[in-house]
Amino acid sequence: MVRVKNPEVLRNQIMNHPIEDRRIFSIAAHIDHGKSTASDYLLRRAGLMSDEDAGLKVATDSDDEEQERGITIFTSVVNLSYEYKGKEYLFGLSDTPGHISFTGEVSRALRGSDGALILVDALEGMMTQTETNIRLSVGEERCKPVLFINKVDRLISELKLPPSKVFERLDTIVALVNAEIKKHAPKEFRKEWQVSFQANSVAAGSAKDGWAFTLDILKEKEYTPTVVFEHYAADDRAWLRDNLQLDDALLRMIIEHLPSPDVAQKYKIPHIWKGDLESEAGQSLMNCDRNGPLLGMITKIFIDPKSKRPTLIGRIFSGTLRNSDSIYLLGRKENIRIRRLGVMEITDILDVPEIPAGTLFAVYGFICPSGESFVRSGEEIKGFEEIQYAAEPVVSQTIHPKSPQDLAKLGEVVGQWVMADGTATFRQDPESKRYVLSGIDPLQIEILVSRINEQIPIDVSDPVIVHREFIDRPGENIHAKSPNGHNRIILRIEPLEEGISELIKSGELTMDVDNRQRGMMGRDEGGWDVAWGRRMWDIEEGNVLIEATRGVQRLDRIQAYVISTWRQFIAQATLAGEPVHHTKVIITDATVHTDPAHTGSTQIFTMTNAALNISFLTADPHLKEPLLNIDIKTPNTYVGDLTSLLSQHRGMILDMDGDNIETKIKGRIPTAETLELADEIRSATQGRGFFGYEFSGFEQVPQAIEAELISQIRERNELPPEPPTIATWARFIYKRQ
Repeated sequence: MVRVKNPEVLRNQIMNHPIEDRRIFSIAAHIDHGKSTASDYLLRRAGLMSDEDAGLKVATDSDDEEQERGITIFTSVVNLSYEYKGKEYLFGLSDTPGHISFTGEVSRALRGSDGALILVDALEGMMTQTETNIRLSVGEERCKPVLFINKVDRLISELKLPPSKVFERLDTIVALVNAEIKKHAPKEFRKEWQVSFQANSVAAGSAKDGWAFTLDILKEKEYTPTVVFEHYAADDRAWLRDNLQLDDALLRMIIEHLPSPDVAQKYKIPHIWKGDLESEAGQSLMNCDRNGPLLGMITKIFIDPKSKRPTLIGRIFSGTLRNSDSIYLLGRKENIRIRRLGVMEITDILDVPEIPAGTLFAVYGFICPSGESFVRSGEEIKGFEEIQYAAEPVVSQTIHPKSPQDLAKLGEVVGQWVMADGTATFRQDPESKRYVLSGIDPLQIEILVSRINEQIPIDVSDPVIVHREFIDRPGENIHAKSPNGHNRIILRIEPLEEGISELIKSGELTMDVDNRQRGMMGRDEGGWDVAWGRRMWDIEEGNVLIEATRGVQRLDRIQAYVISTWRQFIAQATLAGEPVHHTKVIITDATVHTDPAHTGSTQIFTMTNAALNISFLTADPHLKEPLLNIDIKTPNTYVGDLTSLLSQHRGMILDMDGDNIETKIKGRIPTAETLELADEIRSATQGRGFFGYEFSGFEQVPQAIEAELISQIRERNELPPEPPTIATWARFIYKRQ
């Protein structure tokens, strides 16, 4: 439990502090680069931790599993009050995870932030997840960056580098960070958001030893950078901790370089909100107006490890949220009454009567998916754009309650955890009744399964890699009939145009978009007939169902059955029972019997399922596998062993760069080959190799192994060993007499 030093003072600041003296930011870095250790010093400065505990307690890693594993799993949120140069500042800080498994936590934290404190390990340098975090920060969520180069002590104590080599390494890291910022920042900020020692937007130091400096701090104290080397040589880390305090350097950068909410929202809002900026709501959002219409977003769901009680955390972008309010969830189309309102202090809520725009908040009493937008009940305002995640769910496990009576409850529990983490998905297999839980990688699934098992004892399968089924060309128009012969449908499946796929992925094209606008999107990005976009029936997992018939009577009667069948097909396609990847299905004609008794779900399912599978088989279907970019830094001695190891795992070397000490290897490797790879890399480098992953995308499985892999996946999915053929559904093909 975090003890707020003066709760009444903080409560008053939350409600009344000047907007220009607020900062909302996330700390982001590759795993083990020191985010949570650095956060300790900010907590100490705010009076929430003793001097002795700072750097050791890692207070934001409050969860038992985080402490046991020594990594951050869940974003921790804390509100802090500081005095700097005689002025009070209010911080909303989010300490985010650094492992690829929990990238979704980073994306959600950055949505509610205006700035990002990027940490880089001086020894490991830029890693894959560092690059991802910079892209998410400056590109996806418009968060201005500052940089802390941590663990400089390792260059001095472990590598025993002279000052000139240390400074050279720090300059190299700054240059690499700036290259990523330039690549991803909005055009108008590519220069302004560059970081540098000269501008005092870069600090260097050691969170473990509690010191850091910016150039202006050295200048004020009349030190030179070599003072650090002198005190390490004398084994006097205490002097560094007392005279170059880490929190002082971080505070200066955050206060002087990161924007206040009213400044940040002027460029952040046009990127994340596609409403009318000239409207009352638009102007209130742009100006972060506490007196305007209410619009907020849920960016995190904190589920207490002990009570399992969900607390929803988010940000108010416009208006003021009060503890007496009823709010309307725009995505779920549901009115909710606030039961408890406040701000999060790591694991506890500090109750606050009202939360104004430009502030993080916490509410208790209901649950909804993270990423949900809300307004005050009775108001009509467009919600925010969906949060874009850096990875897709490609690893699955089936779970089943040990007691059959817990089957329904299991669905509720899994649903709660999936709402908390939008990068995970689950579905129930209609035959086995088992739940299939999917996530980014085995660690994410392992954590979710562990939490679910605490609430309901479950049996769990081994993790499996989820592939995608795709087509190379349009399938044939298939005219299928229902088993009773009274209903017919004509449809075909085609690859989905890249432009349409991007619109769906970005959240711009959804079923909530106006029909006319969908029609124009389809025409402009896909070359479609305008009517296709207007008459779209559904979008599911990046696939589209289009109704393009003319004059068909009673079609609405079977619409729900057709959509349900199509969704099942999308989830479990023909080759191996894996999800379908980027297709569109076009219904061109249908016949629906006049008597509802002849148009039941079984009749329509069988007919539609046959048409989908047959058309899919005529479209040259293949299997795709997920790939990861892998980034390895290793002493030069082990380069040969690592390149051989990657080759054994079907990996591809994309680039190698290094100096006379270490080599950086960039490559790409199938996700299926990484399940045991971590241990193999550690063994091959005697624990001296650092590595990270980033989701790359899907590529077609090599032809030489495709047939065998399909057979293995079918066996895993409890399907007959041989894939079906057109003959499997031939009896449902309609033939004119």
